[in-house]
Amino acid sequence: MKTSLRLSVLDQSPVRPGATARQALLETTELAQLADRLGYTRFWVSEHHNTTTLAGPTPEVLLAHLGAHTQHIRLGSGGVMLPHYSALKVAENFKMLEALHPGRIDLGIGRAPGADRLTAYALNPSNQFKEEDFIEQLIDLQAYLRDDRTPETIHERVQAIPQIDTQPELWLLSSSGQSGHFAARLGMGFTFAQFINPNGGPAAVRQYRQQFRPSPELAVPTASVALFVLCADTEEKANALAKAMQIQLLRFEQGVRGPYPTAAEAMAYQFAPEELARLRHHQGRVVSGTPAQVHQQLTALAAAYEVDELILTSITADFADRLRSYELLAESFNLAPTAQVVAEMVEMD
Repeated sequence: MKTSLRLSVLDQSPVRPGATARQALLETTELAQLADRLGYTRFWVSEHHNTTTLAGPTPEVLLAHLGAHTQHIRLGSGGVMLPHYSALKVAENFKMLEALHPGRIDLGIGRAPGADRLTAYALNPSNQFKEEDFIEQLIDLQAYLRDDRTPETIHERVQAIPQIDTQPELWLLSSSGQSGHFAARLGMGFTFAQFINPNGGPAAVRQYRQQFRPSPELAVPTASVALFVLCADTEEKANALAKAMQIQLLRFEQGVRGPYPTAAEAMAYQFAPEELARLRHHQGRVVSGTPAQVHQQLTALAAAYEVDELILTSITADFADRLRSYELLAESFNLAPTAQVVAEMVEMD
């Protein structure tokens, strides 16, 4: 029987040790195809700049490619960093994607730089990182996507093209909870990034629900949670994958931007006492273990958040381990493969 808990994927196109950015993008494509076949609900891709370890600076370009290489899974950004761009251009990018792949496109929006402040300045020198500017962009974005023609506003004369009958789903992403207030006020979906911040997520989602105002696109509050998940056939393998992720989290915190640790590097690494203390802080960002262990942890997490969808992201030094993790998760949660879903729909007709 198909599980009631929906699983989705957030992929950051990691460049593995010894691999190239092109290989990373081809692996993202292969993973999207696997997620499509296995019955995952969504496949989101991230936006990062000025780094050699992640290969995805332009979600809208990558999504066009993924749309042409998948059949059923929803595709989206996790997310587009709106302050870098004009609301009109983002609306046109995602209306184009929706026109090409109707009913399959999500527009996840964030306000973090997705890079260092100097790179953020290079992307948009006029960005002042003001909250009110971001809210104004969100309101404009909704208007462009709705083909709003409110008199005496810019939307009376400027329309986002192409003109289409459907809209991409709008989601606001947050690691602090602040954007949850904006999502509630504007009637958008909300995703809490626990893989970035392990604290305060359930409270942020509760506040979002309490403050939610229906919009033409969304009648009821809709929330999800994103986190790192590493699943393996054995506990020993899962622990090894988790240790590599822990090393990378510590390096990132220390400002070290290098390749992801190999299995050999992770095995040889000895954590210093102060690093072990920091890992206790990061503990909630990563779920790891065998299928049974991960199933238990994720089910408990979904219950704590009171959500029915989890967005899972995985980074490993070996691409085969990444694929296997998602395969085991699909089996553990009894996701319905695409072929099965299509067959059931045909029978219903």
